[in-house]
Amino acid sequence: MGQFVDRLFANMYKNYNYLRRRLLIPEYGRHIQEMIDSLLEIEDRDERTRQAKAVIAVMGNLNPLLRDTADFTHKLWDHLFIMSDFRLDVDSPYPLPTREDLAVKPERLEYPQSDISHKHYGKNIVRVINRLKYEDPSAVEVELGDVVRYMHGKSMEYNQEHPTHEMIVNDIRNLSDGGINLDEEWLKNVEMGHKSASSHQKGGKHQQRTTRQTQKSSRKNGQQRHNTQK
Repeated sequence: MGQFVDRLFANMYKNYNYLRRRLLIPEYGRHIQEMIDSLLEIEDRDERTRQAKAVIAVMGNLNPLLRDTADFTHKLWDHLFIMSDFRLDVDSPYPLPTREDLAVKPERLEYPQSDISHKHYGKNIVRVINRLKYEDPSAVEVELGDVVRYMHGKSMEYNQEHPTHEMIVNDIRNLSDGGINLDEEWLKNVEMGHKSASSHQKGGKHQQRTTRQTQKSSRKNGQQRHNTQK
């Protein structure tokens, strides 16, 4: 009994993954890796190629949903050579990959860099202001009012305090390079109009809820009277 337990623990210790060879592509598992290792021990090239095709078929069965992709088989053969550490010598229907191909680094992606004097407004608001400065102020009054309200909200988020009308006017003047000069009174009217529209909208929703509640209460009372008459 003691010898059996010793052999059992010896086998368990021997089969720990951290003691085994590192898998080059772990997604295929250790059994596929062992199949590929056995290919290296076959001396006859034709037989080795035939067995390699059988291993490719097994690898394809592990990912049946990818069979319809155009380069699926090509990828399998590349993975086969990679998992053999590029030592497998067989007839492949595709060009053999090399270590140099895998070591090629992608080209550095250049990100657009531009300085923004008021980063809390974002680039889009700067683009809109630069477009509006070349148009007739009376034609873009509504759009300019939306820009002002947006800037007011973003400035509130960034500074944690209500921006003054003078601050918004100066920011628009600076972002437009002096092309747009607003009047503070106009800003006050825009703000008052926005508040009035919001209050009217809230009032309309409240009135709709009140009307629905009244209708529901009337139907309930009518039903109660009907039941009483019965």
